[in-house]
Amino acid sequence: MTSQAEWLRGTLLALALVMTGPVLADNKPEDGKVTNFLLDNGMEVVVIPDHRAPIVTHMVWYKIGSADEPPGKSGIAHFFEHLMFKATTNHAAGAFDRVVSAIGGSNNAFTSYDYTAFYETVVPQALEQMMDFEADRMRNLILNDDVIATERDVILEERRSRIDSNPQAVLGEEVDATLWQNQPYRIPVIGWMQEMEKLNRADAKAFYDKYYTPNNAVLVVAGDVEPKVVKALAERTYGKIARGPDLPPRIRPVEPEQNTRRTVTLTDARVSVPNFSTQWVVPSYHTAKPGEAEALDLLAEILGGGSRSRLHQQLVVKQGIAAEAGAFFQGTMLDATNFTVYGAPRGDAKLADVQAAIEVEVARIAKDGVTSGELEKAKDRFVRSMIFARDKQDSMANIYGATLATGGSVRDVEEWPGRIRKVTADEVRDIAARYLNLNHSTSGYLLPQTQAGN
Repeated sequence: MTSQAEWLRGTLLALALVMTGPVLADNKPEDGKVTNFLLDNGMEVVVIPDHRAPIVTHMVWYKIGSADEPPGKSGIAHFFEHLMFKATTNHAAGAFDRVVSAIGGSNNAFTSYDYTAFYETVVPQALEQMMDFEADRMRNLILNDDVIATERDVILEERRSRIDSNPQAVLGEEVDATLWQNQPYRIPVIGWMQEMEKLNRADAKAFYDKYYTPNNAVLVVAGDVEPKVVKALAERTYGKIARGPDLPPRIRPVEPEQNTRRTVTLTDARVSVPNFSTQWVVPSYHTAKPGEAEALDLLAEILGGGSRSRLHQQLVVKQGIAAEAGAFFQGTMLDATNFTVYGAPRGDAKLADVQAAIEVEVARIAKDGVTSGELEKAKDRFVRSMIFARDKQDSMANIYGATLATGGSVRDVEEWPGRIRKVTADEVRDIAARYLNLNHSTSGYLLPQTQAGN
């Protein structure tokens, strides 16, 4: 299974830069016309035709992530992602994977704060078979004590290898737990070890019965398909599953006003080059007022979105004090999200100098804003990036799936380029001044053992 961190690195970049409208037509009038509809049992379906290659990406997104977990059951969402690959009443454990491999396809899954998704990339002729397998495991898993115990050991070892043995990951967890004072994003997706150890069959069964239902899922099919064919196949496979109980609205604890500057420091002998990050709580696309999230996206791009950004040009190219420096905004979240700046020194430069230089650039934008040239170039990069997304079916499927799983709509995706184009330089300056207040931030420092106390 793909780790949440690995998936976020790739997909959040795509979501930030490539939330685009429908794919442009090639040879057929229907190419790229995104279609969405509901099955009678409440399952939402999105079809993104692209006939340039005989390949289909098939994804099922469940509107359940780690931030929806019951108190004391951290890690159950990710645990259940693993359990979905076990035996059902119709198929032996591993049968799904073997079928996908035998036809030269690929499959995997990932869990995030707001959703869990399962996907396969196969030839179009295998689409109905993929739907059969996914529909089967939506309701027919065999969950006995042996299966639970074995897979629980797997996720515990995953935590040890990916988190506990990685200083950067350990610091990331501690920073999240400090940044978020009340919101469940403060709890790691993989879970806390002491709670993961206690997850049992009753927990898994209750979670499965509550959340793994067609009316809590979104099916996204992208590739060499026609909407009417997908609809017929979906009705024949997913459509025969009974609708589950209606779930209450996804209302979570709200983050209080933040009024302090907090720091988290980890020193470790395995660290050779220090680094730091500073984060702020900001609105997401789902919670922002009109125009705010788009302005935050453009702010992140201008400030630290790549080699053309202010941070890279000033700290890496001109001053030569940073090995890296950047910024990012995780806009596609159900609740409030974070805006982050980060950096690491180069050569004899000090981490404190890198941090100070980054803070100067943040303050400069909050005070003086950005130039019209910078803003237009950033908009162009955002909107042009749709061309590259169209070349990857899985990128388009991820964009639509993540948006719909976090309270958005197909229309939100289609209208995003136009909303980006409307952002003004004043709005970028104002959003920086409103949210990037260092007195309301959380900074994390990863230091070599020899720098402890510095």
